[in-house]
Amino acid sequence: MGLEENIAGVLCYVLGWITGIVFLVLEKENKFVRFHAMQSIATFLPLMVIAWITNLIFMWIPFISWAISTLIWILVLILWLILMFKAYQGEMYKLPIVGNFAEKQIG
Repeated sequence: MGLEENIAGVLCYVLGWITGIVFLVLEKENKFVRFHAMQSIATFLPLMVIAWITNLIFMWIPFISWAISTLIWILVLILWLILMFKAYQGEMYKLPIVGNFAEKQIG
């Protein structure tokens, strides 16, 4: 794609699963970038769905909904920053379950 692979790896995470899809579609050869794109999709899409479902379940109990939602988004933010940092360092950092899934998907 004309980018250094560590920069492309970081960009896979910038908008979560959305940029993951973009880079997975655009990058056909670089396994490092494809891995990070797939891991971004497999990590942040399910987390977004879980957060959305949690909000629906607890929407009638405002404090609990707010507390759970805040906790989820703080954890997502920390995970997002760690993954971008590891990609920038050129590391194929694999999350425990999602990382193996992403690695298998890209071949």
